Amino acid sequence: QVQLVESGGGLVQAGGSLRLSCAASGSILGISLMGWYRQVPGKQRELVAHVSNFGWTNYADSVKGRFTISRDNAKNTVYLQMNSLTSEDTGVYYCNFRRNREDYWGQGTQVTVSS
Repeated sequence: QVQLVESGGGLVQAGGSLRLSCAASGSILGISLMGWYRQVPGKQRELVAHVSNFGWTNYADSVKGRFTISRDNAKNTVYLQMNSLTSEDTGVYYCNFRRNREDYWGQGTQVTVSS
């Protein structure tokens, strides 16, 4: 099993920045993909960004150029640096680790951007 703990969410004004962290513990051998998803009420959870164990990254079009995903293998931690935030970025952000067909999720952290 993999345990994921997110931190770094909060309230920020439009144009501001936040950095989310997701620390993993447990059996992380074989994890191939780590990422961040976002969910707002009434909508499906959507991919924000992910990074592979080879360092390949992928971003949702809405965050390209503003968000950066990174990982620290020594700390088993993945980060999401979010800049130039807008009200559209408001939601609960979930960390996700994937191993083969197994998905592990954090508890979520709320990000609220005030306009």
